[in-house]
Amino acid sequence: MTLPTGRTAGTAAARTARRGSAALLVAGVFLIAANLRPAIIAVAPLVEAIRADTGLSATATGLLTTLPIVCLGALAPLAPRLAGRFGIEPVLLAVLAVLCAGFALRTAPPVLFLFAGSLLVGAAIAVGNVLVPSLVKRDFPSRVGLLTGAYTVMLSGCAAVAAGVTVPLMDALALPWRWALALWALPAVLALAVWAPQARRHTREPPRLPVRGLWRSALAWQVTCYMGLQSLHFYTLTAWTPAIFAEHGVDAESAGWLLSLAGLSGLPASLAVSLLAARSRRQGRYAAANVALSTAGVLGLLVAPVQGAYLWMVLLGLGQGTGISVALLLIVLRSPDTAHTTALSAMAQGVGYLLAAAGPVAIGLSHDLTGGWRAALVVLLVLLAAQLAAGLGAGRDLRVQGAVEPLPSVNIKRV
Repeated sequence: MTLPTGRTAGTAAARTARRGSAALLVAGVFLIAANLRPAIIAVAPLVEAIRADTGLSATATGLLTTLPIVCLGALAPLAPRLAGRFGIEPVLLAVLAVLCAGFALRTAPPVLFLFAGSLLVGAAIAVGNVLVPSLVKRDFPSRVGLLTGAYTVMLSGCAAVAAGVTVPLMDALALPWRWALALWALPAVLALAVWAPQARRHTREPPRLPVRGLWRSALAWQVTCYMGLQSLHFYTLTAWTPAIFAEHGVDAESAGWLLSLAGLSGLPASLAVSLLAARSRRQGRYAAANVALSTAGVLGLLVAPVQGAYLWMVLLGLGQGTGISVALLLIVLRSPDTAHTTALSAMAQGVGYLLAAAGPVAIGLSHDLTGGWRAALVVLLVLLAAQLAAGLGAGRDLRVQGAVEPLPSVNIKRV
């Protein structure tokens, strides 16, 4: 029997340590993903309770849902600057801390604090949305498809859970709606604890000037429009589908479960599309599938919302799961390097979520003006045609190009 030498044993120990560190990093990424949607989505099944308690109109309640989405767009451009100054890992730790603070603020009785907490939640999610894809591109370049798919599954899956169990938990624990929302701080606290070691041993990269010329790229705008329109579709239907069902006699708990069904239905589509699309040179066919499924679901809500509710929500879930996977994957696949990924992610999510933020408010206003949902659903169908055009353009086998100039005299160091 040959005993391992000290050098061999040391190499094996180092390899084991690297694997353990990578596993902890992946676990941390997934836990962060698990917290990037429930803070927003959990509001939707509680809309009627919030309106009854606070007296908010449909338009004002739509604004409550929209504020975090506005933050996703307005604050996304700050993420690359923060990461360049402090490092990706410490900034993500701060994201989780701010998210917890937002949850806490929303428990305070004045309605103003409810809106202020929503702003904090949106600010945290905005930065996290941009930096996680950059982290995947930097640390796992050979597993982009797999990790993007798994990341998307966590996003969609936890959103679905939040939509489905928030009202049952509120009823089972006899909680007021504010504390039902606050329950979603618990996963954020867990993620904070798991991610803390990453923040202590982060890699600090040299600061870089912005990627120049990206905003003049037609391809970058196609990626951005596709991200924005699929997000508008998702957040609008998430915010108002329970209310649509409620107006047709469906109780709040059942409406929440129907919304959850859409999210759960999208999970297999998210993972499968991420794996398949990452291996394809062109992703236009997957964008077309997203639009076709979503169109069928919206048409169902328009024609027979209650009679075919389960089928419509499954179709919408498959469409939304496909859409978010394609959108996130396009940011990575259309970028030649990490610097472009961060810049394109900031552009696509910044402009895209500002576009998406208009959806819930506009639909709420449409309901207040017309007294129904028909006109709003027709508008969503028209926007799906524009989403198809953007997806086909962004799905071409091309890369965005911009000039990246590193600042001089900066050393890369392990902190």
